Amino acid sequence: MIASVLPTYSRAPLTFVKGEGTWLIEADGRRFLDLGAGIAVNALGHAHPKLVAALTDQAGALWHTSNLYHIPQQQQLADKLVDSTFADTVFFTNSGTEACELAVKMARKFWYDKNAPQKVDIITFDGSFHGRSSAGIAAAGSEKMTKGFGPLLPGFTHLAFGDHDALSAAITETTAAIMIEPVQGEGGIRPVPDQCLKGLRDLCDEHGILLILDEVQCGIGRTGKLFAHEWAGIEPDIMMVAKGIGGGFPLGAVLATEHAASGMTAGTHGSTYGGNPLGCAVGCAVLDEVNTPEFLAEVNRKSGLLRQKLEGLVADNPDVFESVRGAGLMIGIKCKALNMDIVNAGYDTQVITVPAADNVIRLLPPLTITDDEIADAIARLDQAAKAVSA
Repeated sequence: MIASVLPTYSRAPLTFVKGEGTWLIEADGRRFLDLGAGIAVNALGHAHPKLVAALTDQAGALWHTSNLYHIPQQQQLADKLVDSTFADTVFFTNSGTEACELAVKMARKFWYDKNAPQKVDIITFDGSFHGRSSAGIAAAGSEKMTKGFGPLLPGFTHLAFGDHDALSAAITETTAAIMIEPVQGEGGIRPVPDQCLKGLRDLCDEHGILLILDEVQCGIGRTGKLFAHEWAGIEPDIMMVAKGIGGGFPLGAVLATEHAASGMTAGTHGSTYGGNPLGCAVGCAVLDEVNTPEFLAEVNRKSGLLRQKLEGLVADNPDVFESVRGAGLMIGIKCKALNMDIVNAGYDTQVITVPAADNVIRLLPPLTITDDEIADAIARLDQAAKAVSA
């Protein structure tokens, strides 16, 4: 008999009932060091006092009105994002996959309004993950996500990750945009080198097409800048954001230039819940905390410390681990043993990691993790590795 919760997840045998900073507390009282942060969502950890205050203050005033009316908190968050990024305008969603849907619509509508309705194709890359909606799975194209869900939304061209020659050849008169994650998350923590992001921007400019960046997982301070593409010194035309922007509250956004968003006029898109007072109040609090030079400098310092210790961990466990990769506090450990064996062994040593493709485990801790917690994390991962090796 089917479970009352649709069984689309193979869940770990854990039930967390409370969170404190970098820690999750199981129903039986055990404390787990959380290096997953809800898959890069809890950017400021669990129960951060400023986020709790923002949410409870707003909850006591107004929860929801819909986008039929002006929402002051939404305006405040949009202004903060516009002031801090390339963007001229923002649309708020509830998730990253909803942001993907709008990014695709926006790119195609842009060309339709430019009297080039044939420009509908969007180039994407193997190993990508853009959510599980119809557009998201079609964009990624992997069999794991698309099998059984046809017919797929057409208009996506899938290329091998890092194949520059194929990329140049793939641009045709029907190409609308290139869409890429500056750091692939689900694909195994694969950063796009800065020179390649610069090359993508130049290629888009050369052909007059749009560049869409998916920063759902790598944005909001995760790499040590507010957004990962800033390291390359480029700007996209459209950007998808979610996860960390809400600090645990469901919130996403599409950021765009005025040029790229020109086709999205009244009635072309909508959301009942997107950008509601609760979500945007929390989002404002997240940005106020993360988007400061001091906070981002600490992310960079701690990421260097963690990376150094992880290199030592790999060297000490050569039959279990192969290498370390990533950017900032978005780190992948390429494994020799099965990655799920290490994830499961981590449950026994009470440390949470997240599996990814290419036999990688992801470390996506709260950006507020302390030096002592980093040392504790390495000790627990070492115990897990020793158990797997044995």
